[in-house]
Amino acid sequence: MAPLLLGVLLGTGAQLQQAELSAWWLYGAAVAIGLGLVAVAVWGKYPDGARALLPLAIALLAAALLVAGLCGLRAVRFASHALDPALEGRDLVLTGVVAAMPQRNEAGLRFRLKTEAAHLDGKQVTVPPLVYLGWYGNAPMGSGADASAAQSRTPPELRAGERWRLTARLKAPHGGSNPHGFDYELWLWEQGVGATGTVRSNARESAPQRIGLAPGHWVERARQSVRDAVLERVTERRAAGILAALIVGDQAAIDRADWDVFRATGVAHLMSISGLHVTMFAWASAIVVGWLWRRSGRLCLLLPAPTAALLGGLLLALAYALFSGWGVPSQRTVLMLAAVTVLRASGRLWPWPYVWLLACAVVLLADPWAMLQAGFWLSFVAVAVLFASGSDELRHAAAHHTASAADDFAPTASPTPTPSRWQLLRQRAAELMREQWLVTLALTPLTLIFFGQVSLVGMLANLVAIPWVTVIVTPLAMLGVLLPPLWDLAALCVQALAYVLQALAALPWATVEVAAAPPWAGAAGIVGGLLLVLRLPWSWRALGVPLMLPVLLWQPPRPGAGNFELIAADVGQGNAVIVRTAQHSLVYDAGPRYSRETDAGHRVVVPLLRALGEQVNTVVLSHRDSDHTGGAKAVLAMQKNAALLSSIEDDHELQSLRPATRCVAGQSWQWDGVRFEVLHPSAQDYASDTPRKPNALSCVLRIQGRQHSALLVGDIELAQEASLVRNAQASASTLKSDFLLVPHHGSKTSSSPEFLDAVSPQLAFVQAGYRNRFNHPSPDVVQRYRERGTTVLDTASCGALRWPANSGTGYQCQRDVSLRYWHHRLP
Repeated sequence: MAPLLLGVLLGTGAQLQQAELSAWWLYGAAVAIGLGLVAVAVWGKYPDGARALLPLAIALLAAALLVAGLCGLRAVRFASHALDPALEGRDLVLTGVVAAMPQRNEAGLRFRLKTEAAHLDGKQVTVPPLVYLGWYGNAPMGSGADASAAQSRTPPELRAGERWRLTARLKAPHGGSNPHGFDYELWLWEQGVGATGTVRSNARESAPQRIGLAPGHWVERARQSVRDAVLERVTERRAAGILAALIVGDQAAIDRADWDVFRATGVAHLMSISGLHVTMFAWASAIVVGWLWRRSGRLCLLLPAPTAALLGGLLLALAYALFSGWGVPSQRTVLMLAAVTVLRASGRLWPWPYVWLLACAVVLLADPWAMLQAGFWLSFVAVAVLFASGSDELRHAAAHHTASAADDFAPTASPTPTPSRWQLLRQRAAELMREQWLVTLALTPLTLIFFGQVSLVGMLANLVAIPWVTVIVTPLAMLGVLLPPLWDLAALCVQALAYVLQALAALPWATVEVAAAPPWAGAAGIVGGLLLVLRLPWSWRALGVPLMLPVLLWQPPRPGAGNFELIAADVGQGNAVIVRTAQHSLVYDAGPRYSRETDAGHRVVVPLLRALGEQVNTVVLSHRDSDHTGGAKAVLAMQKNAALLSSIEDDHELQSLRPATRCVAGQSWQWDGVRFEVLHPSAQDYASDTPRKPNALSCVLRIQGRQHSALLVGDIELAQEASLVRNAQASASTLKSDFLLVPHHGSKTSSSPEFLDAVSPQLAFVQAGYRNRFNHPSPDVVQRYRERGTTVLDTASCGALRWPANSGTGYQCQRDVSLRYWHHRLP
């Protein structure tokens, strides 16, 4: 069994590394060969000298081929339902069912639609079976529009299970591609979503129609009813959101600020339906089912009480996981519990490594892409640590049932002293402390690899939060479904815990952040963490310390003296560029604000800076537009010592966070042999009595290194470009640069021929969102660059851009570096 189970892990991992899917028949051939090799491994005859290892090697190869082929066939089948590129951006009339409870924010609704039919201009077309739609409120059209017109465009209260006919524009699943960033396209793939889009509810479109209720979907309707009841009864927003997350798995109900506190204290896994909650529910359910089962002698004759308790606990945990939304952590936990239940119910006592491998294999057979989730590795490594470190409750769980059954037939021995309840309590508390310490220590390298930070107060916070949430808050929240007044008591408990967690998160040493280490350092750190917690001689365990040092102390390589590099992040429709020299760094713009809860600074720029280990010296915000300043709060909050240079007005809200110095033409400084110079706006531009558009005041920054130069220009337009050209000619200076951040995202109002001739860039980069509503970059502008021999790239096709790459003059696109078959490719 061991080679077969290990082969499942290796085969899954190998298939997930493919940049492109192979033909379906190749995967079919792999399945056929794998089945053949399984037969050879089981029934084959081997020479005497090969009987020990050859069957094991064949079984390993057989399982790897079989699982890789099955995973590939599933991927090919899903990819066959991809959206036809010809349908992107077209007004499609969709008929379908709301598949899950919608998520509402200040902008509108997000919901999943299980499509039943689609029409374009009256003709039926094929779209993916599941799409993810946004339904946003539209502002009144024209100055004469009244409030009632605006109200009529507010998205209605959608309910799970409702069938709707509506007009929508779809596009292929496409998300930002950044180093060490969240893979949104993988998340959509794993959720089964084949396209995203927006509902068209303007007067020009046919009005969306609610057709009725579809059969089934009663679980989702019940979940939505419970969530709405919680949010209506509990007036304190923070507590209501956490209770909704604990009962029905609605993580979106928790504010971003609260998630920041939970991550800083290491308790984020407790604040929504997680594997721990499902496991505790299964354990409690098994105790209740076993107690009730033992009340009936007839039932015990039909099925032993321990077996009934196991099966009952598993089934009730499955029901709980389904009601909580059947999220990936819940699925993973239920499958793990099912594998262990089957073993115990059949009386098999496997050594713990085999049980661990079986649970991993079962999860990956059901969901191969779970292997790419941080939660998969964190949960399985934690379980392995508890097994291997000698936790009796886990390591000998299977043996307990057999031992208790054998006690009935064992000869009577001399009685042993029975420990008091106080002694038992102290013993259990000591065991919990030890287990929490071992898991915290062993998971530290993994946590640093996945998140770039680790909580130093995490152990203390978890010792308080785990029993408080699992034993008090969650049961009260669940019982509140039957007795709603209990939600008020649960909310008070949540507020008390939040006070403690906020106090811990506010400590200056609450978290430690490190740069993202390379794979070899991460692997060494994981081995080091495991060595420290295993029951081994101290001479072996001491080896874990030097093995963990690379992941703790790693610093990414930096440009040499006189050189610099740019990283243009993929933030969608907006600008955000990181400039790194030998010992300094600068952030030029911070990307857009996506919603009230999130922005590019929090989602992209801050994680990227953390992964690079950057301490930013200066933040430059070119102008006040939100697609350039939307993420500035998060960046400034992280980089407390960074100076702010900008053209924002004196009463701008960011001035209260960090007083800004005006960027004025003529300002310059040098870092590590690299010259930075502000070329625009001039002092007269600020003093002008004529109100200027924010674009006209964009800070233009030219960077000159020993070998290459770059020009970052914000949203300047034709008039500012002409002024830059005149000033350069008058002062006998140069605008010529190897790299140009394309002005105004490639708008027709910028990139004049005279300006391009003066700059003469080798590489021009457009930071614009995929299929953005402004149609940036303009085809005419792109053609203008190409006529001059300039290479033009954009974030939609390139992702984040690194220039120059590898200390040379080339560039590196993140979509090329991290390409996998689930990633979107532009036609």
